[in-house]
Amino acid sequence: MKKQNSMTKLVSTNGLQYAGYVAVAKTRAKVLKVFSYVIPVRRPMLFVGETSCDELCDMLINEGSTNVFIVTDSVLNKLSIPAKVIDYLKAKNISYKVYDGITPDPTFKVIEEGLRQSVAAKCDSILAIGGGSVIDAAKMIAMAQGNNCQPKKLIGILKARKPSVPLYCIPTTAGTGSEATLGAVVSDDTTHQKALSIDPRMVPLAAAIDPTIMKGMPAHITADTGIDVLTHALEAWMSVNASVETDYYAASAVKSVMHYLPVVYKEGGNLKAREEMGIAAHYGGIAFNKAGLGYVHAIAHQLGAYYSIPHGRANAIVLPYVLEVNREASKKRLAELAKKTGMIKDGQAIGNDRDIADHLITQVRDLINTLNIDPTVKGMQASDFDHIAKAAAKEVSDTYAVPTYLSASEIKNILTKIKQVSDERVDTDTDTDIKGNKVA
Repeated sequence: MKKQNSMTKLVSTNGLQYAGYVAVAKTRAKVLKVFSYVIPVRRPMLFVGETSCDELCDMLINEGSTNVFIVTDSVLNKLSIPAKVIDYLKAKNISYKVYDGITPDPTFKVIEEGLRQSVAAKCDSILAIGGGSVIDAAKMIAMAQGNNCQPKKLIGILKARKPSVPLYCIPTTAGTGSEATLGAVVSDDTTHQKALSIDPRMVPLAAAIDPTIMKGMPAHITADTGIDVLTHALEAWMSVNASVETDYYAASAVKSVMHYLPVVYKEGGNLKAREEMGIAAHYGGIAFNKAGLGYVHAIAHQLGAYYSIPHGRANAIVLPYVLEVNREASKKRLAELAKKTGMIKDGQAIGNDRDIADHLITQVRDLINTLNIDPTVKGMQASDFDHIAKAAAKEVSDTYAVPTYLSASEIKNILTKIKQVSDERVDTDTDTDIKGNKVA
């Protein structure tokens, strides 16, 4: 008989085995908390507003850059999003090379090609213009070039021996907050499983939040990435490793998302809302940089790997279910957050902490519905659930300090609920005739 995987044993419903899993996870969480406060993590210089890209370029030039490697993706390049920066660099007589080969959830092959081009062009700094995938790829290219090594050598914690090549970022979406974090996610070329590189020296030197860069983002991407911000902030708030500092940034991000995301979803050209969402994404990144994330991200990462779902939408699908699971353990914290962020108005009679937590969860659900985010996963297979649950549990055990640890059966219960909703939607959608009319 094939030997059962140890992680599968740990997350089974057997009491002793589950207790062992929780004990190991809590110990790692304590170590991560010490790590986050002992190891200094710099904050990037932050430029905000319609002239922020120019200010970032001035800093880059003043720091001695003469040949910039611009990392972006083909869609943004075709839309001429990097043009604003390129024109400014040209006017300043700064050389540059554009690499637009970054794909969603970039693989090692994609990053290795970027590294090859940057080294061949003898670039002395790297500028990421894009969303989380672009910024993560740029982090890996910059660190690998600075250490004269292949990106795979950097997977893990503190694997680099030297600093990265100077790195600067211009986020084009209000989502990942990757411009503020010390990690980067890379996908395996074959399995598409995600690997993580963590190093404080991976934090960019500076970032520009320019609402004019973000205003052209389509509504569905605005929605998906905005819920990513909300998820970062909520999971950081509920983390056992949360602190006064992370609470400030997490609560600020939640308040901004709940207010400004519906606005910018409907009014993509609203620069005030774009700017506030960009700041919220940055604050969310700062919060989870130290406090960590949780089961929403752990499960969403697997849904993305198995079913090719954009990360922000995967978070939106999973978030309400994890909030429900965490309600009892986090009711006091969620009630506090609801009051702090204005979800509960002064004098509003809601009830006890559980009732207020329920009110917050309902508002999160309502927001996701307002954004018309599809709550289904096409092609979801129950035969995948054991593997997804195992991988999600391992990610949490290795990386996060969650308020409550879930058994394999509890994770699979969440997956089953998502599948039920997905199957019901398919049945409804297919209950039509060839002309699209409903069939009785």
